[in-house]
Amino acid sequence: IILHTSFRTDINITCLNKLSLRNVAMSSSSQTQIIEHVVLFKVKDDVDSGKIDAMVNDLKGLVTLDEVLYLSAGPIHRLRSKSAFTHVLHSRYRSKEDLSAYVAHPAHVRVVDEYIPIWEDIVALDWIADQVPNTLAPPPGSVAKITLLKVKENVSDEARTKIMEVIKEKSPGIDQITVGENFTPVRANGFSVGSVAYFKDLGEMETHKDLDKEKVGEYLDDIIVVELVVPSSSSAA
Repeated sequence: IILHTSFRTDINITCLNKLSLRNVAMSSSSQTQIIEHVVLFKVKDDVDSGKIDAMVNDLKGLVTLDEVLYLSAGPIHRLRSKSAFTHVLHSRYRSKEDLSAYVAHPAHVRVVDEYIPIWEDIVALDWIADQVPNTLAPPPGSVAKITLLKVKENVSDEARTKIMEVIKEKSPGIDQITVGENFTPVRANGFSVGSVAYFKDLGEMETHKDLDKEKVGEYLDDIIVVELVVPSSSSAA
């Protein structure tokens, strides 16, 4: 897959998503792989709240597009990062081709043109999930915990394998978790490993421990952890 390197094109890949009732009902039995797509936005401090609400609604409004299996977008519930990101988007696709197919879609271009001026920063990662979740579309009220890792340069393959194993350590309450290595470095800002874990609710999530830095911290330059409560509009087209 060849991706253009312009800021606008990368935002196109970042934002274009769709969820249909047909896809909500789809289970992992019909999928051989899943592409996870995560985008963190930092909205400028001086942006009017009405404009921010419109941005979120317009991102959600792209659910009418076809191949996306799942989408959730909204304000970050809780952030652990040196960067002050404000919003997050998570979507799922059948393939890299499906993800890239939306780059030039007119509906997506319209949203990009409208909201690029209010985005101060973006980090975007795409990865092939190490496993296909049993439920592709977590229900409203679920909580996503998204972890992005900036792995140090020249880390050995053995260390990378250890990082993946530590991320996948499953705690009670996790409905699903996937992990993988980013294949779209243009807007990743050096982050190379991503993980998404879904919990039934905030209470279940509070019992989950963050990545064990004692085991893999020596291999990492940075970690971002964000939490997103799945809004009701994520579960229907």
